[in-house]
Amino acid sequence: QVHLVESGGGLVQPGGSLRLSCAASGNIFSINAMAWHRQAPGKQRELVASFTSGGSPTYADSVKGRFTISRDKNTVYLQMNSLKPEDTANYYCNAVLTTNWMSRPSNYWGQGTQVTVSS
Repeated sequence: QVHLVESGGGLVQPGGSLRLSCAASGNIFSINAMAWHRQAPGKQRELVASFTSGGSPTYADSVKGRFTISRDKNTVYLQMNSLKPEDTANYYCNAVLTTNWMSRPSNYWGQGTQVTVSS
């Protein structure tokens, strides 16, 4: 059993900052990739930032220069600066990982954390 638990969402004014955290726990053998996605009401879920083990992070064009993804062991962070109203969405953590040395990588998702940017 694997769990991803996000935290750090909330209400912030335009131009403000938030830091999201996502802790992966449970039967984890190795983590291949971790990412943040977001979904605004009435829109499709979109990839915000991601990185694979040993690789460089990648970002959606809409957040480049404002958001930074980082990882410490089984926790991934998303530092969000200069927030805009259009960043308002439910943010989801995603991990591709294996649970033992024989298993194929599987995709896991957190439950989401709401970020609202409004004055």
